[in-house]
Amino acid sequence: MDIKNEVLYRVYILLFGIVVPVSIALIYRTAQISVADGERWRAQGRDNYLEYRQVEADRGNILAADGSLLATSIPYFDLYFDPHSPSEEDYKKNIDTLAQCLATYVLKDYTVGGAREFLESLRKAADRHVVLKRKASYAEKKFIEEFPLFRLGRFRGGFIAEKRSERKRPFGLLAQRTIGYVRDNAKPVGLEGQFDTLLGGMPGQQLMIRVDPREDLWMPVDDLTVIEPETGSDIVTNLDIDIQDISEQALMRAMNAHDAEWGTAVVMEVETGAIRAMANLGRTDEGWWETYNYAVGTALEPGSTFKSASVMALLEDGFVDLDDSIRIYKGRAQFYEDEMVDASPYSPKLDTIRMREAFVISSNVGIATMIQDHYGEKTKANGNEGAARFIKRLKQFNLHLPTGIEIDGEANPYIKEAYSDKDYWSGTTLPWMSIGYEMKITPLQLLVFYNAIANGGEMMKPYLVSEAQRFGKVTQRYRPTVIDRRIATRPTIAKIQELLVSVVEDERGTAHKLRTGHYTFAGKTGTAQINYRRGSRGTRIGGYQASFVGYFPVEKPKYSCIVVINRPRRGGFYGGDVAGPVFREIADNIYAAKVELHAPINLAPKPVLAGNSLPGYSIGDKKDIQAVFQYLDIPYYGEPETPMVATRVQADSVILEQRTMPEGRVPNVVGLGLRDALYALENNGLTVEVEGFGKVSRQSLLPGTRINGQAIRLYLR
Repeated sequence: MDIKNEVLYRVYILLFGIVVPVSIALIYRTAQISVADGERWRAQGRDNYLEYRQVEADRGNILAADGSLLATSIPYFDLYFDPHSPSEEDYKKNIDTLAQCLATYVLKDYTVGGAREFLESLRKAADRHVVLKRKASYAEKKFIEEFPLFRLGRFRGGFIAEKRSERKRPFGLLAQRTIGYVRDNAKPVGLEGQFDTLLGGMPGQQLMIRVDPREDLWMPVDDLTVIEPETGSDIVTNLDIDIQDISEQALMRAMNAHDAEWGTAVVMEVETGAIRAMANLGRTDEGWWETYNYAVGTALEPGSTFKSASVMALLEDGFVDLDDSIRIYKGRAQFYEDEMVDASPYSPKLDTIRMREAFVISSNVGIATMIQDHYGEKTKANGNEGAARFIKRLKQFNLHLPTGIEIDGEANPYIKEAYSDKDYWSGTTLPWMSIGYEMKITPLQLLVFYNAIANGGEMMKPYLVSEAQRFGKVTQRYRPTVIDRRIATRPTIAKIQELLVSVVEDERGTAHKLRTGHYTFAGKTGTAQINYRRGSRGTRIGGYQASFVGYFPVEKPKYSCIVVINRPRRGGFYGGDVAGPVFREIADNIYAAKVELHAPINLAPKPVLAGNSLPGYSIGDKKDIQAVFQYLDIPYYGEPETPMVATRVQADSVILEQRTMPEGRVPNVVGLGLRDALYALENNGLTVEVEGFGKVSRQSLLPGTRINGQAIRLYLR
């Protein structure tokens, strides 16, 4: 055999004796693993799958203007047990005491013996993520993690605590929709949604192992995070807790009283545009609830509250003045094929009145006639513009623009373009638009317009958030924003302010019965038909909407407010009867609660003291009475030598007279304050019992009775 053949033989032996059998074995094993045992190995791979997972960051708080918590995240823990982490030695050593602790504090449905059997069964099962307790507080988590075995740590003891957080509102439903929410599979709402990036912070990352692919359960591999989560910032709102509560309570009472469909009330600070309250209530199967922000998201026909804009346009163009005479045709007028009728009880008796009176009684015919006369036709007198000139004025007042408030969902206002076929402009559009129909605007947009009137013509952007904070330090400020320095001339603003005051103060005003002697406010009532249809047989009405918008106090406006109540079913439907009282209740309570709305008493001139107003017939300690008179700058006469004195008024003077307290006898303490009476009686050895409040009006022992350590009862009033 030559060398070449010998080499070939060896190669064949190596190939068929080793390589081919090994290859066949590898192919067989591969097929066995991938096909026969594939599902088992894939399941095991899924169970031990490692991945860097996000760690939830602590969400920032939402605060009221005074720092009160409106929304905050409360941490809680889901507690689990991995029975396969501890060693066999540690498990057996601690199982008895662990069963005792679990049965006593956690697994209360188990006896100690039952808990022990449960732990033994877990060791035999495959589950590595056994639920012990969900939503445990931090204190509960700290307590349970000190149980036997658990105290050895996550890897030796198998105790797992997964942190979660739940959003809580300490004030319950207060401003619920304005605060809003961020939820999975739902569109973010309110401040929570708008400031989600700021509030949410930055999530961290941690290496985790999947322990149950069926429920997508993950367990941290170690206690260290690769990237620490960054806590979210806090935001401070302009909401005033007191004003918000006042507004919601007043609105709730009206909704119940009138059985309405929905209602909204907004209070805004005149000078800055800061929203101090935003209440929204809608009917649900469970009762009234803040399910929707009607103030921001609902554009509707405002009705008579829009008449202020119509009159402002007339005043700006110089077409009318407050005392001009206009015709109201006894409350009925025909515009093409449609008839307009006044709701005022005064209209049927009147034919010609002054313009200011037409506004005060809210005459539809009066306002619509003026608008139609001056803007109804294209003439040289009005610059060949006709209705287009009226629309320009409305745009000058920014009524065609949204407010741009921070939260999403603001509806766009709808103002028709003059003579536009697209907007279905007709011959009746102009007169009906002038009284708040055939156009739409949200309650907040209308409030911003009235707020500008109260603010002397300067229109402010409404805003809800004043600043962002991080660990108590301000990181960003949101300052007041001016939309328009002047929406109308000063004379026009002054005249419309005068008209709004007259609506309340004039005896025929639609809001006259709401006036109060404690402060002055101005505003306009509105009653709009909703879901109506005009036809050959008249107008079919589907309900009414009552509104009132105004500001207070008139002398120096601090707050503006709008109230809209949709479809009241009982107790009236006019704005002055339904929405006006809510405005008045809100204004009353704000005026009572806010000291800054009251003029300081000491700024007024000192009154001249009459004799019957001087402090006569008062009894007390001489030094105290003298100190009071000196502080109040009240002159007095007399220098009695007794510690107690009585005051007597003579003409325009106060005279101090002595009041003797006899020794060993019960003194007369009627008229004394409690402190002085106790001093006089207890120093003489009497035991004193007291009933009531105020000064002593009666005593149980007669004055002059010999003292013998007895008890005396004083009756205060």
